[in-house]
Amino acid sequence: MSAPDFESLFRTAGVSGWLHAADIDTGREIGIGSDDPLPMASMFKVPLLVALCRQADAGLLDPAERITVTGAGRSPGPTGISAMLDEVTISLRDLAYLMIAVSDNTSADTLLARIGQDTINAMLDAFGLDGTRVVQGAGESVDSLGRDTGHGWPFVDPDDIERLSALDPARSNRSTPREMTRLFGLIWRDEAASAASCAWMRGVLNAQVWPHRLASGFPYDDVAVSGKTGTLPTLRCESGVVDYPDGGRYAVSVFTRSFSTALNQPRADAVIGTSARMAVDHLRR
Repeated sequence: MSAPDFESLFRTAGVSGWLHAADIDTGREIGIGSDDPLPMASMFKVPLLVALCRQADAGLLDPAERITVTGAGRSPGPTGISAMLDEVTISLRDLAYLMIAVSDNTSADTLLARIGQDTINAMLDAFGLDGTRVVQGAGESVDSLGRDTGHGWPFVDPDDIERLSALDPARSNRSTPREMTRLFGLIWRDEAASAASCAWMRGVLNAQVWPHRLASGFPYDDVAVSGKTGTLPTLRCESGVVDYPDGGRYAVSVFTRSFSTALNQPRADAVIGTSARMAVDHLRR
């Protein structure tokens, strides 16, 4: 049985693409560029979520603890607390919900300040995910765009794109498609944290509001898609899990870089779902 022609699919959509998909229970897998290091943008919030749960499991923090986020010094972003004007008092676990469901940068950076990059990276080492690293918060990543180009949003000039350190995996939060699917597999097999924490994480990841990437490839009432997107200029990605009613469950990670610098590129979003569907169909045959 021949593998899908992912390369042609990505090229037709105007992107370069990298993909890995794995049957969570059998380990059967398929991919293209699965071990290439890539910037993961907001997908860094997934290892942060896991680290939060492990800290809670160890009794090092109470997920119900309430914290006040003031109006000053918030990380830039279009959603969640980043987009609000007033002081917010909220629990740690609800910050985690916001950073996943609507990719709120302020919620993520508030949790990152509490847990620390070293804690996350030590956890990733323990999982054997040494190609995945968290080296900066969401706000630092967004701020670097302006520092690197000398101006604010938008960033559409090709020369500007070349200058962006956020798109360089050597200088930004990074992972590989294979390591992202491995991390999701740990969550779905109750191996990333306690069974109760993993069940809660699966619920939060299933609450992500964006339907235009991974979920677009599985438009069925009885197929559940959970995941986390990531977006930077020319970079669109998503990693997650597709659960079928017959019990089949498949971790999928797709990264794309568009040839065009245009901000709105529906084909580049949609090919994430299309390629994921082709990969899962291949694994289910």
